[in-house]
Amino acid sequence: MALDSSGKQPDHQQPPPRPYSKTRDARLKLRRTPNEEHEPENYEDLPLDFSPALFSSLERYLPEKVLNSTRIEKARFMSELLQSYSPDSERNRIQRHREYRQRILSSYQRLHGDIYTLDPARFFVPSFLDAVSQPTEERLRSAIVRSAPGIYTFDMLQPRFCEMLLAEVEHMEKWVYDSRSTIMRPNTMNRFGVVLDDFGFESMLQKLVDDFISPLSQVLFPEVSGTGLDSHHGFIVEYGKDRDTDLGFHVDDSEVSLNVCLGKQFSGGELYFRGVRCDHHVNSESGENENYDYSHVPGRAILHRGRHRHGAKATTSGHRVNLILWCRSSTFREMKSYQREFSSWCGGCKLDKHNRLQASVKATTELLKRRTAEKTLVELSSPPPAD
Repeated sequence: MALDSSGKQPDHQQPPPRPYSKTRDARLKLRRTPNEEHEPENYEDLPLDFSPALFSSLERYLPEKVLNSTRIEKARFMSELLQSYSPDSERNRIQRHREYRQRILSSYQRLHGDIYTLDPARFFVPSFLDAVSQPTEERLRSAIVRSAPGIYTFDMLQPRFCEMLLAEVEHMEKWVYDSRSTIMRPNTMNRFGVVLDDFGFESMLQKLVDDFISPLSQVLFPEVSGTGLDSHHGFIVEYGKDRDTDLGFHVDDSEVSLNVCLGKQFSGGELYFRGVRCDHHVNSESGENENYDYSHVPGRAILHRGRHRHGAKATTSGHRVNLILWCRSSTFREMKSYQREFSSWCGGCKLDKHNRLQASVKATTELLKRRTAEKTLVELSSPPPAD
Protein backbone atom coordinates (compact mmCIF):
# COMPACT_ATOMS: atom_id res chain seq x y z
CA MET A 1 0.00 0.00 0.00
CA ALA A 2 2.81 2.39 0.79
CA LEU A 3 4.91 4.16 -1.82
CA ASP A 4 8.51 5.14 -1.52
CA SER A 5 10.38 8.36 -0.85
CA SER A 6 9.81 11.30 -3.16
CA GLY A 7 13.50 12.17 -2.83
CA LYS A 8 12.79 15.83 -2.01
CA GLN A 9 14.90 17.97 0.31
CA PRO A 10 13.83 18.40 3.97
CA ASP A 11 11.95 21.44 5.21
CA HIS A 12 14.45 24.20 6.28
CA GLN A 13 17.99 23.52 7.45
CA GLN A 14 17.37 23.49 11.20
CA PRO A 15 17.44 20.10 12.94
CA PRO A 16 13.92 18.65 13.23
CA PRO A 17 12.34 18.29 16.67
CA ARG A 18 12.20 14.93 18.35
CA PRO A 19 9.38 12.72 17.06
CA TYR A 20 6.51 11.51 19.11
CA SER A 21 7.02 7.95 20.25
CA LYS A 22 4.70 5.25 21.48
CA THR A 23 7.15 4.57 24.26
CA ARG A 24 6.88 8.22 25.39
CA ASP A 25 3.08 8.54 25.21
CA ALA A 26 1.11 5.45 24.34
CA ARG A 27 -2.15 7.36 24.80
CA LEU A 28 -1.77 9.15 21.48
CA LYS A 29 -4.10 7.33 19.11
CA LEU A 30 -5.64 8.23 15.77
CA ARG A 31 -9.16 9.64 15.77
CA ARG A 32 -11.91 7.22 14.75
CA THR A 33 -13.45 9.84 12.45
CA PRO A 34 -11.65 12.52 10.42
CA ASN A 35 -11.58 16.19 11.42
CA GLU A 36 -13.39 17.48 8.33
CA GLU A 37 -12.79 21.13 9.25
CA HIS A 38 -9.01 20.72 9.34
CA GLU A 39 -7.03 21.70 6.22
CA PRO A 40 -4.09 19.23 5.84
CA GLU A 41 -0.59 20.45 5.06
CA ASN A 42 1.52 19.54 2.03
CA TYR A 43 4.39 17.08 2.57
CA GLU A 44 5.81 16.95 -0.96
CA ASP A 45 9.16 18.52 0.02
CA LEU A 46 9.98 16.12 2.88
CA PRO A 47 12.07 12.92 2.50
CA LEU A 48 9.41 10.35 3.42
CA ASP A 49 9.23 6.57 3.24
CA PHE A 50 5.59 6.76 2.18
CA SER A 51 3.63 8.82 -0.33
CA PRO A 52 3.33 12.53 0.68
CA ALA A 53 -0.35 12.39 -0.30
CA LEU A 54 -0.87 9.61 2.24
CA PHE A 55 0.39 11.92 5.01
CA SER A 56 -1.98 14.71 3.94
CA SER A 57 -4.88 12.27 4.00
CA LEU A 58 -3.92 10.75 7.36
CA GLU A 59 -3.45 14.16 9.00
CA ARG A 60 -7.21 14.62 9.50
CA TYR A 61 -7.15 11.59 11.82
CA LEU A 62 -4.37 12.85 14.10
CA PRO A 63 -5.11 13.35 17.81
CA GLU A 64 -5.52 16.99 18.86
CA LYS A 65 -2.15 17.16 20.63
CA VAL A 66 -0.29 16.13 17.47
CA LEU A 67 -2.56 18.07 15.12
CA ASN A 68 -1.54 21.35 16.78
CA SER A 69 2.21 20.62 16.54
CA THR A 70 4.62 21.55 13.73
CA ARG A 71 4.49 19.99 10.30
CA ILE A 72 7.75 18.08 10.89
CA GLU A 73 6.47 16.67 14.19
CA LYS A 74 3.26 15.55 12.49
CA ALA A 75 5.24 13.91 9.70
CA ARG A 76 7.44 12.06 12.18
CA PHE A 77 4.46 10.88 14.21
CA MET A 78 2.73 9.56 11.08
CA SER A 79 5.95 7.95 9.78
CA GLU A 80 6.45 6.11 13.06
CA LEU A 81 2.83 4.99 13.06
CA LEU A 82 2.99 3.69 9.47
CA GLN A 83 6.30 1.95 10.05
CA SER A 84 4.93 0.22 13.13
CA TYR A 85 2.55 -1.65 10.85
CA SER A 86 5.36 -2.69 8.49
CA PRO A 87 7.48 -5.79 9.21
CA ASP A 88 11.29 -5.53 9.10
CA SER A 89 11.34 -7.13 5.66
CA GLU A 90 9.02 -4.44 4.31
CA ARG A 91 11.09 -1.63 5.82
CA ASN A 92 14.23 -3.14 4.27
CA ARG A 93 12.47 -3.38 0.92
CA ILE A 94 11.46 0.27 1.13
CA GLN A 95 15.05 1.29 1.92
CA ARG A 96 16.43 -0.72 -1.03
CA HIS A 97 13.81 0.75 -3.33
CA ARG A 98 14.65 4.29 -2.18
CA GLU A 99 18.33 3.70 -2.98
CA TYR A 100 17.42 2.16 -6.35
CA ARG A 101 15.29 5.18 -7.25
CA GLN A 102 17.97 7.64 -6.18
CA ARG A 103 20.50 5.90 -8.44
CA ILE A 104 18.16 6.34 -11.41
CA LEU A 105 17.31 9.97 -10.68
CA SER A 106 20.99 10.89 -10.28
CA SER A 107 22.06 9.29 -13.58
CA TYR A 108 19.16 9.20 -16.02
CA GLN A 109 18.98 12.08 -18.54
CA ARG A 110 15.41 12.83 -19.59
CA LEU A 111 14.49 12.96 -23.28
CA HIS A 112 11.31 15.06 -22.99
CA GLY A 113 11.58 16.96 -19.72
CA ASP A 114 8.34 18.86 -20.29
CA ILE A 115 6.15 15.77 -19.88
CA TYR A 116 7.32 15.33 -16.28
CA THR A 117 5.10 18.25 -15.26
CA LEU A 118 1.37 17.93 -15.85
CA ASP A 119 0.08 20.29 -18.55
CA PRO A 120 -3.62 19.47 -19.01
CA ALA A 121 -4.09 21.58 -22.15
CA ARG A 122 -1.23 19.75 -23.92
CA PHE A 123 -1.84 16.28 -22.50
CA PHE A 124 -5.63 15.81 -22.62
CA VAL A 125 -8.24 16.03 -25.35
CA PRO A 126 -10.78 18.89 -24.92
CA SER A 127 -13.75 16.56 -24.27
CA PHE A 128 -12.01 15.03 -21.24
CA LEU A 129 -10.98 18.41 -19.87
CA ASP A 130 -14.52 19.73 -20.24
CA ALA A 131 -16.02 16.69 -18.51
CA VAL A 132 -13.75 16.80 -15.46
CA SER A 133 -13.68 20.58 -15.04
CA GLN A 134 -17.08 20.33 -13.31
CA PRO A 135 -17.93 16.61 -13.07
CA THR A 136 -21.71 16.93 -13.15
CA GLU A 137 -23.82 14.04 -14.41
CA GLU A 138 -24.63 15.90 -17.64
CA ARG A 139 -21.00 16.76 -18.42
CA LEU A 140 -19.81 13.24 -17.64
CA ARG A 141 -22.41 11.67 -19.91
CA SER A 142 -21.24 13.86 -22.80
CA ALA A 143 -17.67 12.50 -22.71
CA ILE A 144 -17.62 9.34 -20.59
CA VAL A 145 -19.36 6.16 -21.64
CA ARG A 146 -20.62 3.56 -19.16
CA SER A 147 -19.62 0.60 -21.30
CA ALA A 148 -20.65 -1.97 -18.68
CA PRO A 149 -21.56 -1.93 -14.98
CA GLY A 150 -18.58 -0.38 -13.18
CA ILE A 151 -16.58 0.19 -16.40
CA TYR A 152 -16.18 3.61 -18.02
CA THR A 153 -14.39 4.49 -21.27
CA PHE A 154 -13.44 7.88 -22.72
CA ASP A 155 -10.99 9.67 -25.01
CA MET A 156 -8.24 11.09 -22.82
CA LEU A 157 -4.71 11.61 -24.20
CA GLN A 158 -3.66 13.68 -27.19
CA PRO A 159 -1.66 11.81 -29.88
CA ARG A 160 1.40 14.05 -29.43
CA PHE A 161 1.62 13.28 -25.71
CA CYS A 162 1.31 9.53 -26.44
CA GLU A 163 4.18 9.80 -28.92
CA MET A 164 6.38 11.69 -26.46
CA LEU A 165 5.71 9.27 -23.61
CA LEU A 166 6.43 6.28 -25.88
CA ALA A 167 9.72 7.90 -26.94
CA GLU A 168 10.59 8.56 -23.28
CA VAL A 169 9.97 4.91 -22.36
CA GLU A 170 12.17 3.72 -25.23
CA HIS A 171 14.83 6.17 -24.02
CA MET A 172 14.57 4.71 -20.49
CA GLU A 173 15.01 1.16 -21.75
CA LYS A 174 18.00 2.16 -23.88
CA TRP A 175 19.58 3.86 -20.86
CA VAL A 176 19.06 0.71 -18.79
CA TYR A 177 20.72 -1.41 -21.48
CA ASP A 178 23.63 0.99 -22.16
CA SER A 179 24.37 1.56 -18.47
CA ARG A 180 23.99 -2.13 -17.68
CA SER A 181 21.60 -1.20 -14.91
CA THR A 182 18.92 -3.43 -13.44
CA ILE A 183 15.30 -2.38 -13.70
CA MET A 184 12.35 -3.22 -11.47
CA ARG A 185 9.36 -4.29 -13.51
CA PRO A 186 5.82 -3.00 -12.77
CA ASN A 187 4.56 -6.09 -10.94
CA THR A 188 4.94 -9.85 -10.64
CA MET A 189 2.84 -10.51 -13.76
CA ASN A 190 4.51 -8.19 -16.28
CA ARG A 191 8.06 -9.03 -17.40
CA PHE A 192 8.33 -5.95 -19.63
CA GLY A 193 7.69 -2.26 -18.95
CA VAL A 194 8.89 0.37 -16.50
CA VAL A 195 7.66 1.94 -13.27
CA LEU A 196 7.22 5.62 -14.15
CA ASP A 197 7.46 6.71 -10.50
CA ASP A 198 11.03 5.35 -10.34
CA PHE A 199 12.07 7.60 -13.24
CA GLY A 200 10.73 10.85 -11.81
CA PHE A 201 7.05 10.84 -12.81
CA GLU A 202 5.73 10.47 -9.25
CA SER A 203 4.70 14.11 -8.71
CA MET A 204 3.16 14.42 -12.16
CA LEU A 205 1.12 11.24 -11.77
CA GLN A 206 -0.03 12.17 -8.26
CA LYS A 207 -1.26 15.50 -9.60
CA LEU A 208 -3.13 13.57 -12.29
CA VAL A 209 -4.75 11.53 -9.51
CA ASP A 210 -5.51 14.53 -7.28
CA ASP A 211 -6.87 16.90 -9.92
CA PHE A 212 -8.57 14.54 -12.36
CA ILE A 213 -8.92 10.85 -11.46
CA SER A 214 -9.91 11.32 -7.81
CA PRO A 215 -12.74 13.85 -8.46
CA LEU A 216 -13.98 11.69 -11.30
CA SER A 217 -13.84 8.52 -9.19
CA GLN A 218 -15.73 10.14 -6.32
CA VAL A 219 -18.65 10.53 -8.72
CA LEU A 220 -18.34 7.16 -10.49
CA PHE A 221 -17.10 4.97 -7.59
CA PRO A 222 -18.18 6.70 -4.34
CA GLU A 223 -18.25 3.40 -2.43
CA VAL A 224 -14.45 2.94 -2.75
CA SER A 225 -13.15 6.50 -3.25
CA GLY A 226 -15.72 8.75 -1.62
CA THR A 227 -13.07 10.39 0.57
CA GLY A 228 -10.57 10.68 -2.27
CA LEU A 229 -7.61 8.76 -3.68
CA ASP A 230 -4.33 9.65 -1.99
CA SER A 231 -1.59 7.45 -3.49
CA HIS A 232 -0.77 5.61 -6.69
CA HIS A 233 1.46 3.19 -8.59
CA GLY A 234 2.10 4.32 -12.17
CA PHE A 235 3.75 2.16 -14.81
CA ILE A 236 4.03 1.18 -18.47
CA VAL A 237 3.32 -2.33 -19.80
CA GLU A 238 4.34 -3.72 -23.18
CA TYR A 239 2.91 -6.58 -25.22
CA GLY A 240 3.86 -8.18 -28.53
CA LYS A 241 6.65 -10.16 -30.16
CA ASP A 242 9.60 -10.76 -27.79
CA ARG A 243 7.52 -9.26 -24.97
CA ASP A 244 4.56 -10.35 -22.87
CA THR A 245 1.74 -11.57 -25.10
CA ASP A 246 -1.18 -11.79 -22.66
CA LEU A 247 -2.04 -11.27 -19.00
CA GLY A 248 -3.72 -13.77 -16.72
CA PHE A 249 -6.97 -13.31 -14.82
CA HIS A 250 -6.38 -11.10 -11.78
CA VAL A 251 -7.41 -8.09 -9.68
CA ASP A 252 -5.33 -4.93 -9.20
CA ASP A 253 -3.81 -3.64 -5.97
CA SER A 254 -5.89 -0.49 -6.22
CA GLU A 255 -9.27 1.01 -5.46
CA VAL A 256 -9.59 2.46 -8.97
CA SER A 257 -7.48 1.60 -12.05
CA LEU A 258 -6.86 3.77 -15.10
CA ASN A 259 -5.65 2.03 -18.27
CA VAL A 260 -4.76 4.13 -21.34
CA CYS A 261 -3.46 2.69 -24.60
CA LEU A 262 -0.50 4.68 -25.98
CA GLY A 263 -0.11 2.68 -29.22
CA LYS A 264 1.51 1.48 -31.41
CA GLN A 265 0.29 -0.73 -34.27
CA PHE A 266 -1.13 -4.01 -32.96
CA SER A 267 -3.96 -6.49 -33.14
CA GLY A 268 -5.57 -8.49 -30.36
CA GLY A 269 -4.86 -7.73 -26.71
CA GLU A 270 -8.49 -7.17 -25.71
CA LEU A 271 -9.28 -6.85 -22.01
CA TYR A 272 -11.93 -9.15 -20.57
CA PHE A 273 -13.83 -8.36 -17.38
CA ARG A 274 -15.71 -10.83 -15.16
CA GLY A 275 -17.29 -8.96 -12.26
CA VAL A 276 -16.18 -7.10 -9.12
CA ARG A 277 -15.19 -9.18 -6.09
CA CYS A 278 -13.79 -8.72 -2.58
CA ASP A 279 -10.99 -10.94 -1.26
CA HIS A 280 -13.44 -13.53 0.03
CA HIS A 281 -15.20 -13.97 -3.33
CA VAL A 282 -12.34 -13.33 -5.75
CA ASN A 283 -12.52 -16.89 -7.15
CA SER A 284 -16.30 -17.16 -7.34
CA GLU A 285 -18.17 -17.69 -10.59
CA SER A 286 -19.32 -14.73 -12.68
CA GLY A 287 -22.79 -14.14 -14.06
CA GLU A 288 -23.52 -13.59 -17.74
CA ASN A 289 -24.30 -9.92 -17.13
CA GLU A 290 -20.78 -9.47 -15.67
CA ASN A 291 -18.90 -10.47 -18.82
CA TYR A 292 -17.46 -7.62 -20.90
CA ASP A 293 -14.65 -7.41 -23.48
CA TYR A 294 -12.85 -4.19 -24.41
CA SER A 295 -10.67 -3.41 -27.45
CA HIS A 296 -7.84 -0.90 -27.01
CA VAL A 297 -7.70 2.35 -28.98
CA PRO A 298 -4.62 4.64 -28.69
CA GLY A 299 -5.39 7.66 -26.53
CA ARG A 300 -8.57 6.11 -25.16
CA ALA A 301 -8.88 5.26 -21.46
CA ILE A 302 -10.80 2.70 -19.46
CA LEU A 303 -11.53 3.31 -15.77
CA HIS A 304 -12.67 0.55 -13.41
CA ARG A 305 -12.47 -0.64 -9.82
CA GLY A 306 -9.25 -2.39 -8.93
CA ARG A 307 -11.25 -5.34 -7.66
CA HIS A 308 -12.94 -5.77 -11.05
CA ARG A 309 -11.54 -9.14 -12.16
CA HIS A 310 -9.93 -8.93 -15.58
CA GLY A 311 -7.19 -10.16 -17.89
CA ALA A 312 -5.73 -9.42 -21.33
CA LYS A 313 -6.06 -11.67 -24.36
CA ALA A 314 -3.04 -12.35 -26.54
CA THR A 315 -1.62 -9.53 -28.65
CA THR A 316 -1.41 -11.45 -31.93
CA SER A 317 0.74 -8.99 -33.90
CA GLY A 318 2.54 -5.69 -33.55
CA HIS A 319 3.52 -3.86 -30.37
CA ARG A 320 1.03 -2.60 -27.76
CA VAL A 321 2.03 -0.18 -24.97
CA ASN A 322 -0.29 0.96 -22.17
CA LEU A 323 -0.09 3.44 -19.31
CA ILE A 324 -1.50 1.97 -16.10
CA LEU A 325 -2.29 3.97 -12.98
CA TRP A 326 -3.34 2.12 -9.83
CA CYS A 327 -5.07 4.68 -7.60
CA ARG A 328 -5.43 3.96 -3.89
CA SER A 329 -7.30 5.28 -0.87
CA SER A 330 -5.73 4.82 2.56
CA THR A 331 -9.04 5.77 4.21
CA PHE A 332 -10.98 3.09 2.32
CA ARG A 333 -8.38 0.47 3.16
CA GLU A 334 -8.53 1.39 6.83
CA MET A 335 -12.34 1.27 6.86
CA LYS A 336 -12.37 -2.01 4.93
CA SER A 337 -10.61 -3.74 7.82
CA TYR A 338 -13.73 -3.14 9.97
CA GLN A 339 -16.21 -4.48 7.40
CA ARG A 340 -17.30 -8.05 6.82
CA GLU A 341 -19.53 -7.50 3.82
CA PHE A 342 -19.23 -5.39 0.67
CA SER A 343 -22.63 -5.86 -0.92
CA SER A 344 -22.55 -2.28 -2.25
CA TRP A 345 -19.90 -3.28 -4.81
CA CYS A 346 -18.91 -6.98 -4.58
CA GLY A 347 -21.01 -9.30 -6.72
CA GLY A 348 -20.30 -12.23 -4.39
CA CYS A 349 -21.36 -10.33 -1.25
CA LYS A 350 -24.45 -9.08 -3.07
CA LEU A 351 -25.40 -12.65 -4.03
CA ASP A 352 -24.80 -13.89 -0.48
CA LYS A 353 -27.00 -11.10 0.88
CA HIS A 354 -29.72 -11.95 -1.64
CA ASN A 355 -29.54 -15.65 -0.74
CA ARG A 356 -29.73 -14.88 2.99
CA LEU A 357 -32.75 -12.66 2.39
CA GLN A 358 -34.43 -15.36 0.30
CA ALA A 359 -33.70 -17.97 2.95
CA SER A 360 -35.08 -15.65 5.64
CA VAL A 361 -38.26 -15.02 3.63
CA LYS A 362 -38.66 -18.75 3.00
CA ALA A 363 -38.13 -19.59 6.68
CA THR A 364 -40.62 -16.90 7.75
CA THR A 365 -43.19 -18.15 5.21
CA GLU A 366 -42.78 -21.73 6.41
CA LEU A 367 -43.17 -20.60 10.02
CA LEU A 368 -46.36 -18.68 9.24
CA LYS A 369 -47.75 -21.67 7.32
CA ARG A 370 -46.98 -23.98 10.22
CA ARG A 371 -48.59 -21.65 12.74
CA THR A 372 -51.65 -21.28 10.52
CA ALA A 373 -51.92 -25.05 10.17
CA GLU A 374 -51.54 -25.53 13.93
CA LYS A 375 -54.21 -22.92 14.58
CA THR A 376 -56.58 -24.59 12.12
CA LEU A 377 -55.95 -28.00 13.72
CA VAL A 378 -56.69 -26.61 17.17
CA GLU A 379 -59.93 -25.05 15.94
CA LEU A 380 -61.05 -28.30 14.27
CA SER A 381 -60.30 -30.39 17.36
CA SER A 382 -62.09 -28.03 19.73
CA PRO A 383 -65.70 -28.98 20.70
CA PRO A 384 -68.40 -26.78 19.23
CA PRO A 385 -69.79 -24.14 21.55
CA ALA A 386 -72.97 -24.99 23.47
CA ASP A 387 -76.28 -23.49 22.28
